[in-house]
Amino acid sequence: MTVWIGARDPERGEAAVAELTKDGLDVRFVAIDVADDISVQKAAARLSDEIDALQVLVNNAGILVDVSTPPSQVPMKDIKSTFEVNLFGPIRVTQAFVPLLKAGRDARVVMMGSGVGSLALITDPTSLYSSVNLLDYTASKVALNAVAVSFAKELEPFGIKVNVIEPGHVRTDLNKNTGFISPEEGAQTAIKMALIGSDGPNGGFFGSHGRQPW
Repeated sequence: MTVWIGARDPERGEAAVAELTKDGLDVRFVAIDVADDISVQKAAARLSDEIDALQVLVNNAGILVDVSTPPSQVPMKDIKSTFEVNLFGPIRVTQAFVPLLKAGRDARVVMMGSGVGSLALITDPTSLYSSVNLLDYTASKVALNAVAVSFAKELEPFGIKVNVIEPGHVRTDLNKNTGFISPEEGAQTAIKMALIGSDGPNGGFFGSHGRQPW
């Protein structure tokens, strides 16, 4: 595949592309800020000029503003900032790229969710995720599941499959690299769902061990 990496910071985006290109991969950079309507539209226009169709869209951008403030004290500005990226971002990006996805044959959309996006898991005392109580982040990921189902229903007649994945507790800047698994390991479920065949699932929620409860 030719892979387009989206980033807000052109310098960091180009650096990532350069590193991957050294490994012989066909990777290109596109400037995009998922929290900005104009930026997303420009990115979609740029790709429309460069390619005829998009086979896979991975909505991977996400933020975690604060892990210590109790729900009753989370500032509304932090809640709005989190939803702008984690929820409204995937909505506006998917909407902007739908024409290119429809032009592709059997396109796939992967939403990067979280285990805390499962109401079943965060209320299950035996689950690790039940110990997490992040109002803004959790709510944004729960809502993302509903968004994915809505897109899945609309786009299914066009052969487009939309699924949510939870990568596990991955070591990234989001959690100050305190996760249990590497980014490469965390990416495996997203890659799997990006490459499913025409008989694959649509409108589901998946982790490394298979389908996850809503």
